[in-house]
Amino acid sequence: MNKDQVKGKIEETKGKIKEAAGVILDDDAMEVEGNIQKNVGKVQTGLGNLKEDLKNSL
Repeated sequence: MNKDQVKGKIEETKGKIKEAAGVILDDDAMEVEGNIQKNVGKVQTGLGNLKEDLKNSL
C-alpha cells in the first residue's frame, strides 16, 4: 500500500463523514462539500492503485 492509497482512503472517509453530517444537520453546502471530498479521495486511491499495479508489473 502506498501513500496515495492511504491518503485517498482517509480523504474518502472524511468526505463520507462530512456528507453524513450535512444530511443530519440539513446543511446542503456541507453535504456537497463532503461528496466532493469523498470523490477526490476515491480518485487519489485509484491513482495509488494504478501506481501500485505499475510497480508490481515491472
